[in-house]
Amino acid sequence: MGATAAVSRRRDRVADVDVAWGLSFVAIALALAAAWPDTHSWLLALLVALWGGRLAVHIARRSRGHGEDPRYEKMLGGPGWRAGAATVLLRVFGTQALVAWIISFPLQVAAAYDVQWWPVVWVGVAIWAVGVYFEVVGDAQLEAYKARPRESRPKILDTGLWGWTRHPNYFGDACVWWGLWVAGALSLGWVPGLATVFAPAAMTFFIRNVTGAKLLERTMSQREGWAEYAARVPLFFPRPPRS
Repeated sequence: MGATAAVSRRRDRVADVDVAWGLSFVAIALALAAAWPDTHSWLLALLVALWGGRLAVHIARRSRGHGEDPRYEKMLGGPGWRAGAATVLLRVFGTQALVAWIISFPLQVAAAYDVQWWPVVWVGVAIWAVGVYFEVVGDAQLEAYKARPRESRPKILDTGLWGWTRHPNYFGDACVWWGLWVAGALSLGWVPGLATVFAPAAMTFFIRNVTGAKLLERTMSQREGWAEYAARVPLFFPRPPRS
């Protein structure tokens, strides 16, 4: 996060932190696997690297050519670094570094202790795979929708995974972290699992209620046809859409 802050200040774009978000977990997982090298640690590092690397590339591509993210302008009370270096470092880069460290507790515990239940590891991998599917396919469907001419596309994307949940990418993100918790800490036993369950629970709460879905809906709810779409399609947890 410190390295990203230096680049961000030179580019005068605080939103660069979003690219570093996934990569920070990759760095943590690789450091843990290097410190406690075994099959379990390297498996978790691979899962995190696949998820975090794809996310970083996707966000970098999506944000190319854009200015500052309005979310950070609102958070900082002005355009990016003009709010002051100390404010930006504390509220954005420092906060995200701390959150990444806390959310990665299941990975930290898993690296330091031996697996007790290997079948649980593979259950976690399956949950992780469901999450990655929702993220990758949801993002691809949204990109295809945006690539269509405005006059020929629906007002709201309500097909594919977007007909099952209004935020398939955020739901997928939550599944990824529940999967890593199951494959990581829970596979060590009930005590390590219960001691670290706060991590995926916190991630799910924030991406659903604070920084993710609910925040985005404040803007999206102004679109024509949104009320009807929201009445048919659930906010977060997927289910077949109502007619």
